[in-house]
Amino acid sequence: MPIANARLRAAFDRGVRFLPAEAVFVVQLGRFRAQIEVEEAGFFVRSFDPATGLIALSDRSEERLAPDSLRVSARDGALLCRVKRELIESGLLARFSHSAQSALLDAVEESDAGPRLRIAGRAVRLPAL
Repeated sequence: MPIANARLRAAFDRGVRFLPAEAVFVVQLGRFRAQIEVEEAGFFVRSFDPATGLIALSDRSEERLAPDSLRVSARDGALLCRVKRELIESGLLARFSHSAQSALLDAVEESDAGPRLRIAGRAVRLPAL
């Protein structure tokens, strides 16, 4: 991807917002704002830190991963999770990038009770994926 396209994509990703009052996604670039249609996830998980449990999102925000919200995309098998629960109680979907998904899967351990995610020093049960 040429540098100009990569910068435009990064600016677009940073500009995505969800407006709870209208229940719509918009992108804001400078003074320009437009409603966008989101097919699956409005945000992307760019990184996962198993030591803290923090995920970095495409809009440059960070929050703690809710392991119970993990699920697999029916579209292509990528991991999804719920984020932004302060905006909407059920949360909004965020899609894991390849590197973030790899980091999360590296933190999964097998146990007699099934797979566990090692997160912030604890082993937590994973939902059925």
